[in-house]
Amino acid sequence: MATSRSVISRLAPLIRGRIERNARLLSSAVAASPSEPAAADDAVHMTENCVQRLKELHANESSTDGKMLRLSVETGGCSGFQYVFLLDDKKTADDRVFEKDGVKLVVDNISYDFVKGATVDYVEELIRSAFLVVTNPSAVGGCSCKSSFMVK
Repeated sequence: MATSRSVISRLAPLIRGRIERNARLLSSAVAASPSEPAAADDAVHMTENCVQRLKELHANESSTDGKMLRLSVETGGCSGFQYVFLLDDKKTADDRVFEKDGVKLVVDNISYDFVKGATVDYVEELIRSAFLVVTNPSAVGGCSCKSSFMVK
């Protein structure tokens, strides 16, 4: 019992520090007005593969009609932050919408500060098929699977 308390008392400051650092990183994102259009080089881009796959999903599955690809950034992953993709039919007031050839990519305002200027692709590999961020000017490193990254 004493050993458990000893371990907890030693880990608590480390965990608290990690939580505070993540909170600072997320809250330090510059809050730009969502109604203000992104500069061309700050836009989040979609490759032709990404656009084509989204069109295929809309055409082949009725459950994806009208849904947009949502890109979010969360703390976690092996490099500090991770990309999260999902199909979403809801847009909030702080979302930025990027459109190409009739398909839409939605990024919330906080996540946008971590991915502005990034490019989203759809890749098919032997072990997986997925939407990926293939280039991100805000990232200084990441894991080999391209699902997590470190910021500048």
